[in-house]
Amino acid sequence: MGGQIIVEGEPLKEGSTVTILFPEERTFELNEADEAALLAAIAEADRGEALDADNVLSRLRDRRS
Repeated sequence: MGGQIIVEGEPLKEGSTVTILFPEERTFELNEADEAALLAAIAEADRGEALDADNVLSRLRDRRS
């Protein structure tokens, strides 16, 4: 609200991962293929198979060399 994230309930621990939901006026729609790809990527991340930002950036730097 007003550029700040309001947390209801118990305070979060330092380093907690959160999901931020925007008001309805900021929605978007995906076609079936894109939605399936997004759901597959979420499942992959839930299984711990996602790369962190440092790893991705390192791979990109290696490609430039």
